[in-house]
Amino acid sequence: MAVETAPATPAWHDTTLDARARADALIVAMTLREKIAQLFGVWVGASDDGAEVAPYQNEMDPAADLEELLPHGLGQLTRPFGTAPVDPAIGALSLLRTQRRITAANRFGIPALAHEECLAGFAAWRATAYPVPLSWGATFNPGIVREMAAAIGRDMRAVGVHQGLAPVLDVVRDARWGRVEETIGEDPYLVGTVGTAYVQGLESAGIVATLKHFAGYSASRAGRNHAPVGMGPRERADVILPPFEMAVREGGVRSVMHAYTDTDGVPSAVDERLLTELLRDTWGFEGTVVADYFGIGFLKTLHGVAGSWADAAAAALAAGVDVELPTVKTFGEPLVEAVTAGRIPEALIDRALRRVLTQKAELGLLDPDWSPVPAVLAGADLTDAAALRGTVDLDPAANRALAREIAEQAVVLLRNDGTLPLARPARIALIGPNAEAATAVLGCYAFPVHVGSQHPETPLGVELPTLRQALAAEFDGSEIVTVRGADIDTADTTGIAEAVAAARGADVVVLALGDRAGLFGRGTSGEGCDAETLELPGVQQQLLDALLDSGTPVVVTLLAGRPYALGRAVGEAAAIVQAFFPGEEGTAAVAGVLSGRLNPSGRLPVSVPRRPGVQPSTYLAARLGEATDVSSTDPTPAYGFGHGLSYTTFAWSDLMAESGQADTADGFRFALTVRNTGPRDGVEIVQLYLHDPVASVVQPVQRLIGYHRLPLAAGESRRITVTVPADLASFTGRDGRRIVEPGALELRFAASSTDHRLTAQVGLTGPVRPLDHTRRLHASFDAV
Repeated sequence: MAVETAPATPAWHDTTLDARARADALIVAMTLREKIAQLFGVWVGASDDGAEVAPYQNEMDPAADLEELLPHGLGQLTRPFGTAPVDPAIGALSLLRTQRRITAANRFGIPALAHEECLAGFAAWRATAYPVPLSWGATFNPGIVREMAAAIGRDMRAVGVHQGLAPVLDVVRDARWGRVEETIGEDPYLVGTVGTAYVQGLESAGIVATLKHFAGYSASRAGRNHAPVGMGPRERADVILPPFEMAVREGGVRSVMHAYTDTDGVPSAVDERLLTELLRDTWGFEGTVVADYFGIGFLKTLHGVAGSWADAAAAALAAGVDVELPTVKTFGEPLVEAVTAGRIPEALIDRALRRVLTQKAELGLLDPDWSPVPAVLAGADLTDAAALRGTVDLDPAANRALAREIAEQAVVLLRNDGTLPLARPARIALIGPNAEAATAVLGCYAFPVHVGSQHPETPLGVELPTLRQALAAEFDGSEIVTVRGADIDTADTTGIAEAVAAARGADVVVLALGDRAGLFGRGTSGEGCDAETLELPGVQQQLLDALLDSGTPVVVTLLAGRPYALGRAVGEAAAIVQAFFPGEEGTAAVAGVLSGRLNPSGRLPVSVPRRPGVQPSTYLAARLGEATDVSSTDPTPAYGFGHGLSYTTFAWSDLMAESGQADTADGFRFALTVRNTGPRDGVEIVQLYLHDPVASVVQPVQRLIGYHRLPLAAGESRRITVTVPADLASFTGRDGRRIVEPGALELRFAASSTDHRLTAQVGLTGPVRPLDHTRRLHASFDAV
């Protein structure tokens, strides 16, 4: 008599095996179409009649037929919450039902991986709108950014999302580029440390973080979106790549997105040296490389390096791209036909698929007991959608408190003649186009701007106090007269006279200038909203100049996505307060700085230009990039990288070096004292810059190699010990290798790139030492 045995558990369901072994077992069992189906996403509900939230969306979205696709499986679901306004609970229920449909339709029961944008918070209706990354940089505080990212990740994971398309690690090279607001700043060390902290926070919540845009997107010619990049290999290696390297080494990141641009004629999507040799073979990255939206198709339509969709797919796969996003275009039927005909080796499919399935196994998506029910719906009646509405809070008090703390740390006081903090003025003239604009605190990837702007009938979803409301709450005994004065970007000057009259009748003017975030020309800052000049948009400079002539003190307050030249205000304004799209709690933070309730501690992550047309300009300039006697243009900034004032004062003293000489394999140790010599508690940002006066290749005059955020009570002093590895003096030599050279160095302990407080002259001895990606990346600061 035969003995019945229980069917064996398929190896891909066996949780005792490692993720790669499970992936390999599944690959063997799959047909070609089933394999390829795991390598693309589908964007359900995306518009095919306009480019609302992605470039060329109307041209590149083929409106995929789910009924035809799902029997083979599906790799990813694109933006189930970030495509249209949806109640979070209803969105979670819809995603659950979609996942059940996907798993039921394919013979292996494999769910899709759901991804969302999370540049400045989960890009979903009614989710917390945090400050943009440029504000993260202004805090010089990776710890609070890590905490924010963990909160964002928890919210995403709770509703069933697996992957977040952030952070942006592009280093600003030209502030005219519209996506400056999405970056962390113009210094690779600041970008790397803050960006890596974001990765760590997001990954700690179980969300796959995605580094973007790899690599060089921000170095486009003339700051134009998608424009070619003309930088050399040394700029790429020493400025553009270090933040990505740091995030791969220290962040635990599991995904990377290729950039749209081409560098010296090679699009990033087909750059095998970048995506495979460097990222994987050298740095050891083991996750997935995903396409920026429609980026593989652009190899044919925009770059002209592929003659067909299949050619584009083959080139991207060969280079190391694993997943086509946001929806199937080149990885669909064209790829199936090309592999079947033998024009593309199936081994390329298997290589990408192994990475995708390994990641799904790590996320638990191949487990036999995987459930599509997200945490927020656990125990809920899933048959009653109406009862679920309003039950999920993606903007709780804890999130808002965190958003408030980041905004408060990010506000930068650029100038102050003593007018700030304001002593309870009887009448405040609040003037400017951002005085009563609720969304003036949001960047272009915040949901109310990114998607909500296409649905004007839908409420914003989160509370966004205007600057007027914030000032009324902060100065409850003052009369506030509000006049618009000018628009953000029109040429209409008819309101300036009324603004001047209001100014003359007030004790102080608070002038609210800046940007309106948008996409593809619908704003003055944001993706596709590049600037020809760094003059304030529209007639805002004329409004500013007229108010400076009014005789009333003018406090310029900027809610913006990039730095702007401010003309006469640099020398004549009573004060200048800069906030880079500070999020839903941003206006209260600005008002708190104006009143003195908050002592400002933000520092500039990007230089503020003195003149609007001298671009590109960055503090990371070589000697010939600074002002010279042989050029009639002067790129000297009005306010340099790292600049920011306080309502207290700090004295730096007693710098001591343990030794003035060190071997190229060792390093230096310093100690210095910082004292709060002012009347109130405050925060100093101790910045450390390296100057290499003689090197075998041209170096920036200085570059940031470390920083430390130091809170000090009034009268308090602390002794700081700083250890600086010689590796931090390394650069890419003439032969393309990273090296440390012997020779003299100058280490500048500074309050900003333009305010050096203490300087140490030291020297490296010994041989030229080659370095690799295992080099030391950080100086250490120990304050006692």
